[in-house]
Amino acid sequence: MVLRMGSPAPSIKVEDWLRGEPLANFQPGKVYIVEFWATWCRPGVAEMLHLMRLQEKYRDSGLEVVAVAANEAAPTAVEARTKLNAWLTEKCSHLNYRIAFDYPGEMNKLWREPSFSVGIPTSFVVDRDGHIAFIGHPSQLDEVLPKVLNGSWRISDKAKAADTERIATSEPMAREQALKQPIDDRFWAAVKLEDWKTALWAIEEGIALMPDDINFRLAHAHLLLHKIQDMWTGLPVMREFVRDAIDKNSQDWMVLALDQLFHPANDHSRLPPAERFAMGKELSEHILALNPPQGDSPKFRSYPAVARYYYENGNNDRAIELVELALQSLDGPEPVPDELKEHLLPDLLQALATYRGVKVCDGALCAAPQNNFPNVPKRGRPRRKNKKG
Repeated sequence: MVLRMGSPAPSIKVEDWLRGEPLANFQPGKVYIVEFWATWCRPGVAEMLHLMRLQEKYRDSGLEVVAVAANEAAPTAVEARTKLNAWLTEKCSHLNYRIAFDYPGEMNKLWREPSFSVGIPTSFVVDRDGHIAFIGHPSQLDEVLPKVLNGSWRISDKAKAADTERIATSEPMAREQALKQPIDDRFWAAVKLEDWKTALWAIEEGIALMPDDINFRLAHAHLLLHKIQDMWTGLPVMREFVRDAIDKNSQDWMVLALDQLFHPANDHSRLPPAERFAMGKELSEHILALNPPQGDSPKFRSYPAVARYYYENGNNDRAIELVELALQSLDGPEPVPDELKEHLLPDLLQALATYRGVKVCDGALCAAPQNNFPNVPKRGRPRRKNKKG
């Protein structure tokens, strides 16, 4: 049975309550946000501040927030609960809403799977009559929640259209995820053991099933180039990934390809330098053509990857310019949520400090140059002298 707007809210079935009073049933007359999240999910963690503000703002209107940790990564329930408790104590000592713990995943079966909710964070809003009023990303709550509270949301044409569109979009994704799950499970079990060949077999099975899945394709290239270090097999795979990224004209694909070639977390010493830089040049030029510096499109997602190519290629001025544009785009015409900005800013400042070779600051947040970036080839232009940020 599909869980959608207007459906009776499923029951609350959790293993434990880590924060706040236990909730056995939804009380008539109150509105509840049931939020699925995990400590490893950065957007979900960032949304916790958002939920705290909503709880405070609408408490007198009958709002109760319930966060459900049903996807914590740990070998046992005891380890997961201990890890989660420690994390909450360190990171969220002033929480003003409930936290439920559900290691077996019963809440996923009751809530997420019937609603085709494939990712986290996911928010469910339960109306005053105990029926589902909204299912979606928590970033939409600022618009939806006041209308749920005043009773106008579920009867609106906008709400009905949004729910129909959500199901039409999410159902195929959920069915695809069900096919992928056994492969993902084998892959991550092998990764945990650092059994790279078994991980590769799982990914190759996934590619045979879904040849255009970006995650399978990315893992394929990464395993061959950076874990197994089989350049004979890995380079053709990488070439195909780059070609497909460009043919798709997809910034996401092109950025992931650049990361395989230039991200400092990866060891590139076995890659042929000439071909590596040639692929980097082509990818970077396509990204800049798709999202030009003079345009209004956000730069913070793709420009840091392009900057790493230019930095390694010796064009330090260009790398600095691109990171500065990425920083500026955080305050551009398209609003960036504060939580996302707080997540992105440290890495951008770190890159700028490293490229400039001096400490840089944005308010109270500062970063010093790091030495773990690859050495810049001598063939590039000389670095310019810069003032401190």
